[in-house]
Amino acid sequence: MTDNKDYLNTDLPFSDRARDLVSRMTLDEKVSQMMHDSPPIERLGVPAYNWWNECLHGVARAGVATVFPQAIGMAAMWDAELMYGIADVISTEGRAKHHEALRQGDRGVFRGITFFTPNINIFRDPRWGRGHETYGEDPYLTGRLGVAFVKGIQGDDPKHLKGVATAKHYAVHSGPEPARHTFDARVSPKDLRETYLAAFEACVREGKVESIMGAYNRTDGEPCCASKKLLIDILRGEWGFDGFVVSDLGAIPDIHDHHHFTNNVYESVALAVKNGCDFECGWVYGSLKEAVEQGLISEAEIDVALTRVFTARMKLGMFDPPENVSYASIPYEVNDCEEHRQLARKAARESIVLLKNDRRLLPLSKDLESIAVVGPNADSEDVLLGNYYGTPSRYVTLLQGIRNAVSPSTRVWYAQGCELTGDSTWGFSEAVSAAERANVVIVCVGLSPQLEGEEGDASKSEANGDRVTLHIPAIQQKLLERMVAVGKPVVLALTTGSAVSINWANENVPAIVNVWYPGEEGGTALADVLFGDYNPSGRLPVTFPKSVDQLPPFEDYSMVGRTYRYMTEEPLYPFGYGLSYTTFEYFDLKLSSAQLAAGDDLKVTVRVRNSGAYAGDEVVQMYLSDLEASVRVPVRSLVGFTRVSLEPGAAQEVSFTITSEQMRIVNDAGERVLEPGKFRVEVGGWAGKPAVVGEFGVS
Repeated sequence: MTDNKDYLNTDLPFSDRARDLVSRMTLDEKVSQMMHDSPPIERLGVPAYNWWNECLHGVARAGVATVFPQAIGMAAMWDAELMYGIADVISTEGRAKHHEALRQGDRGVFRGITFFTPNINIFRDPRWGRGHETYGEDPYLTGRLGVAFVKGIQGDDPKHLKGVATAKHYAVHSGPEPARHTFDARVSPKDLRETYLAAFEACVREGKVESIMGAYNRTDGEPCCASKKLLIDILRGEWGFDGFVVSDLGAIPDIHDHHHFTNNVYESVALAVKNGCDFECGWVYGSLKEAVEQGLISEAEIDVALTRVFTARMKLGMFDPPENVSYASIPYEVNDCEEHRQLARKAARESIVLLKNDRRLLPLSKDLESIAVVGPNADSEDVLLGNYYGTPSRYVTLLQGIRNAVSPSTRVWYAQGCELTGDSTWGFSEAVSAAERANVVIVCVGLSPQLEGEEGDASKSEANGDRVTLHIPAIQQKLLERMVAVGKPVVLALTTGSAVSINWANENVPAIVNVWYPGEEGGTALADVLFGDYNPSGRLPVTFPKSVDQLPPFEDYSMVGRTYRYMTEEPLYPFGYGLSYTTFEYFDLKLSSAQLAAGDDLKVTVRVRNSGAYAGDEVVQMYLSDLEASVRVPVRSLVGFTRVSLEPGAAQEVSFTITSEQMRIVNDAGERVLEPGKFRVEVGGWAGKPAVVGEFGVS
């Protein structure tokens, strides 16, 4: 009798092929495939595969690759189309590196095409150290950018996935970082649906994301990697997710060791798999065989989970002839190519946010007699890269970018001035000497990945990755004040991955640009902005509070008082904020109807004119407010945005649609309902300062 080996039949559906392959495995073999470092099963022709790879803003931890701005910087682009293009390049490089590694016999960690990215958690509190891995504080913006990134990673081939994207960390996960293994994020049904799940739902329903990563913490008492509510009822039951769920690294032992939800490892692995966590990034799913023997889980339940896992490998073409997989022929030479470097430069340009420009100090002339570049972040590679980064074959620091841009006759003085932290003023005198000799002083200070990041990674963090205050380090603040005291024009080039309370600088420094952690071409992009080769157009994806006093307690997951949507106090810089070298006027706002029937969409048009002297991009933002809701609702919510590029004097009509779904509120029971009432539409440059306003009713 001939064995047809259906798992090798490329005419069959991937899920059928995966089911056939799993049916041929012994229990020991099945268990071996349930963890990220999966060994070969030679008798079945299953090669070894390590599932763990990262590509937060470029292929990470796998040698040379193009490094784009950190995720929060890419969010500041407010450009879903460019986000898709970046993700497409990342997956191209990932494929190229993967197949070259296979040719070299390297099947180790960070060589695969299953990427544990993007991080679409809501950056609800600027103290969270991992917030710079996210797309900011708004569910809609995060959802739009998340969907674009997922689609770019997974590709548009009608048969095979280019890569697997993994939306993480599901769900209700945003600090405190040191407590992530023990914390129970208590959240109302309203906030859960309205804020914390919205971007995940978009990535599942619209982005068709192949993988979801469970978070370390508990949510409302249940460990996220073993939560029936999150993984079965909502993810698969409501949203129809048909991919696989993976745990965060080491999250399964937390179920018994730290959450004390189960008594031992056997109960934990059984509970996690039965409740929908198909696969472990870690090592304890090896206990599943004993869990079966103890009657805690059946082999059939393991089969269901493992079939989902192998369906993903089938979709990636790992069991098809390479000539049948279009992505398998991507040449290694595309990795780190010049075209990709230029895209990194474009992304860094679009991400830079002009926060202040008094007396139009910027842009600067390239022909100045001398410029002083001062600060511990001026010549730092660290502040270019953020975290979860690859290795650029060459990088341009802020200092080098300025040097490269100016006239050969311009003297560029450089002084580090001080260390990132500490209290030593050892370098102040040299910085003063440089400033005294310069026509303008560019001070490069702020945060760094050493000050904010994941638990255990940020070596100089105030709270094991998190922040305690929102200020820049005191020694850097002193250096900035000393530079201003010299009396020369000062430009602050701020490096950060989160909101900082630069109140003194806002009052005393004439020009401020936020460069985030801008990637390998960060210095070039900063110089493009400083010297007028690019008109800044980045917008803040987070609110910058005036101080930590404007924030609710960090451990409180209620959205009351949080982010621009529920904050009632005036911030330092609002969500969506960003200046330009030109000015834009909004006029002729039109709504398709003043009164809608329930279920109808609203068409919105507005004209935007560049009324200044520079060509530039405007990020047109549209916000919606429910003025007569029966429950607590956001002050305003982003419901649309787009970029327009305009020459001086040019105007363009911009169109949006507010769907009836966007008009729904989430009530206290977590249900989305459409209530009759009055709504306000605001269109303009940033939240809270609309250029044009309209109102309509729903009956």
